[in-house]
Amino acid sequence: MTKPATSLQPIELDCADETVTLEMTRWLSHLRAERRLSPKTSEAYARDVRQCLTFLAEHWGRRVTLKAFAALEASDIRAFMAMRRADEIGGRSLMRALAGLRSFGRFLEREGKGKVGALSAIRAPKVAKSLPKPIQMAAAKRLTDADERAGEDRDPWIWARDAAVMALLYGSGLRISEALGLKRRDVPLPGEGDVLIVTGKGNKTRMVPVLQNVLQLIQDYTATCPHQLAPAGPIFVGARGGPLSPRIIQLTMERLRGALGLPDSATPHALRHSFATHLLSRGGDLRAIQELLGHASLSTTQIYTGIDSERLLEVYRTAHPRG
Repeated sequence: MTKPATSLQPIELDCADETVTLEMTRWLSHLRAERRLSPKTSEAYARDVRQCLTFLAEHWGRRVTLKAFAALEASDIRAFMAMRRADEIGGRSLMRALAGLRSFGRFLEREGKGKVGALSAIRAPKVAKSLPKPIQMAAAKRLTDADERAGEDRDPWIWARDAAVMALLYGSGLRISEALGLKRRDVPLPGEGDVLIVTGKGNKTRMVPVLQNVLQLIQDYTATCPHQLAPAGPIFVGARGGPLSPRIIQLTMERLRGALGLPDSATPHALRHSFATHLLSRGGDLRAIQELLGHASLSTTQIYTGIDSERLLEVYRTAHPRG
């Protein structure tokens, strides 16, 4: 059992008594310190549990206590999920809400505060697996070309910056947050290295290869950038020298979509999809691609690359050793 966190300041909730708010405070501290969940995931879990507690207080007509929460019935949880669905919340958000409630319930059980058995009786909502739409190879390469932006009324160093970011997304399969999270010292000069150490989801690091022409694009950007780029600071900065917002890259992509005649599905994240799909189409190993993308599950990579049964059968026919 976790030691009592008497120094923690309980969060304030009108819908629950102080025993619930104290345990919720300790649970959130546990998520950050021991589970090492990302701040965004912790905030989403906290928001989902708050919404559930607010609903239960109205549903029951009284403030929620630990004893009442532990005695939750499956019908209470279904009513909460139905209320959320009525607000046009998607399946993925409902699935996350249930995951957050289960996490809080498991924490209470470990702390000896009661077992919320009803949570395990609820099935997670089904979520349709939407296949990503990769960008064609020629178009993806044009998106990484700084000359495509030459007609824009912006400084040339910004064209170079955007081209370098796009090249990282497509050339190394990075998430946009991973590319913008790189420090200058993380990126080797052309000819002095060919890998990057990237920090991904859950604060996990992985090694990814980087092409020399991508490193050259980054070097072209840093050579023309008017702001001082400290070794421990972000390598990609905004117009005023601060950290570069992902929204800037998204807006750049929107402008380029019009110029190149690409569909709305051509987003910065689609470049990562394209990286995986194009590797696979050229015979890349699915498990190797999984490592490059930083996916914990191979099934996620299968969705990402749009791999289908015909492709799997083709791999089987060409690679299976026949007796």
